Amino acid sequence: MNAVQCKMARAATGLGVRDLAKAAGVSPDTVARLERGEELRESTVAAIKAALENAGVEFIPENGGGAGVRIRKGD
Repeated sequence: MNAVQCKMARAATGLGVRDLAKAAGVSPDTVARLERGEELRESTVAAIKAALENAGVEFIPENGGGAGVRIRKGD
């Protein structure tokens, strides 16, 4: 997950920085640092990504059109 994907995922789910931070168990500043493109520990990025996935986000890998996100389709 990169900075742009994190921002897009937050926007798609309607989560604020504080909401995402709480769900991931990190500080709001940590989420902001990720969204600025700063290097974070792999485990920290994984926690933030997992929180977004729990909120219904699917991460789309780079496939020639750029990495992205989408909301998981309901059952």
